[in-house]
Amino acid sequence: MTFLGDLRDGVDRLAQFAELDCEVAALMSGAGALSDDSVREAFDAVAGLSRQVQKLEVVLAGVIARRSTRAAGHAGLAQTGGFRTPVQMVQEITGVPRGEAIRVVKVGEALAEGADVGGAGPAELVEAAVAADAVGPWHQPLSAALMSGAITRAQVDVIRRGLGEPPTIEGRDDSDVIDVWRIAAQQLIDEAPGCTVEDLGASARAVRDAIDPVGAEARWAEHYAARSFRMRVDADGRTHGHIVFDDLGAAWWQSVMDAALRPRRGGPRFVSEDELKAAASLADDPRTNEQLAYDLMLDMFRAGTTAEAKDVFGTRQAGVRMITIRDRDESGTPLRRDAFGRLLAVAHSEDGALTFPGSVLDRTLCETGFIDVTLDACGNPLDVGREHRLFTPPQRIALAARDGGCMWPGCDRPPAYCEAHHIDEWVADEGRTDIDRGILLCTYHHVHLHFAGFRIVRDGLGAFILVPPPGESAAPVELRSKSPLRWLFDPPPRVGWRLAA
Repeated sequence: MTFLGDLRDGVDRLAQFAELDCEVAALMSGAGALSDDSVREAFDAVAGLSRQVQKLEVVLAGVIARRSTRAAGHAGLAQTGGFRTPVQMVQEITGVPRGEAIRVVKVGEALAEGADVGGAGPAELVEAAVAADAVGPWHQPLSAALMSGAITRAQVDVIRRGLGEPPTIEGRDDSDVIDVWRIAAQQLIDEAPGCTVEDLGASARAVRDAIDPVGAEARWAEHYAARSFRMRVDADGRTHGHIVFDDLGAAWWQSVMDAALRPRRGGPRFVSEDELKAAASLADDPRTNEQLAYDLMLDMFRAGTTAEAKDVFGTRQAGVRMITIRDRDESGTPLRRDAFGRLLAVAHSEDGALTFPGSVLDRTLCETGFIDVTLDACGNPLDVGREHRLFTPPQRIALAARDGGCMWPGCDRPPAYCEAHHIDEWVADEGRTDIDRGILLCTYHHVHLHFAGFRIVRDGLGAFILVPPPGESAAPVELRSKSPLRWLFDPPPRVGWRLAA
């Protein structure tokens, strides 16, 4: 099937809905006359068409970029049309924001990399991008996946941004390093269908820091150096504040917001009586979430270090929980350190959104402490309690480390907003609350699972499988962990895949 043939098929799918064959002014009325099933089918057809159009858009943007180089000067394709740059041309013709135009051009340039498209059209560029035996750059799998429809241009962009360019490592063959990045890109492509774009970007950054802990230290220092706070007064006399957080400060402040506001944002329902009363009071509070956050910030500033935590933000103490793999233990074998004595390891925030280098982990261990969660070679937590109706705090920590948040496909709720679901019915006289039979779900999806008739099953210690309600034709879905630790149990299959090894 040709590219234009695929487009025609998509249009033909839409043509079956006579209600949509109307004037543009009547389109909303026509769509409103469709049945629920027809709306779903029509929207699926539109999404398919959109993906096809996006392919051609980035391919053409790649051609524009290749024919509008600095060397081409005023004779470049974009310049002869009166545009300074390919980005300006894409932005003005499509009407998209500048950030989106930059994304389109960058993805197009990646498709064109390694192909001779100075005078080639989009068909030749597509052929070059999807050639099965093409020997291209590390992001070649991304180009092929985009052209095959496996991922979108937004997903290509966040994977490339997240992984970044492979570093040059003294004493390591560049081709080996590029292979690691290419394999990581392919694993992220495989994960993409079950992830939001935001989750996919976080996963890309997590694996980048896991395979390059030396680079993680440099990236941390760069973010820390960029921290800032400034105030300004506008023309009406109102004072505004602007904060650029370092990574640890951002994680800590997010934990404060989660601790204080989670009853308003869909926090767990299975809590103590005192927490239920506090949650009811917060739910009835007339202030907006933004006003509550502002008042909380000022209360914390006023309280300083003299108040108890619960007096400021409620019963759940705020704090940043870091998750890492201990490279051996303190029984004798020392952990690896660089020439400056910094720990060569990385830790991740509980939800996997942030990575912390070894120096920050070292300092945090000195200031606080740690809890051991023993895991098997596949990441399944061991040595946990059972025989209780509700999962215990240590078990919740183990679930957070394993699942990284709500396991429902596409959900981005972190562990603090999740409840532990028993995949087997718990019966008081013979039930078991085992960690390997529990899974994290946010409140909404936990309720939805029971209400709509979904089930989650698991064969031994294999993958958790989401089974649709009886009578539905949808196929079961394998649930994937959001935790960054999954990269430590399922790394790119090469010996010494961590670059510092």
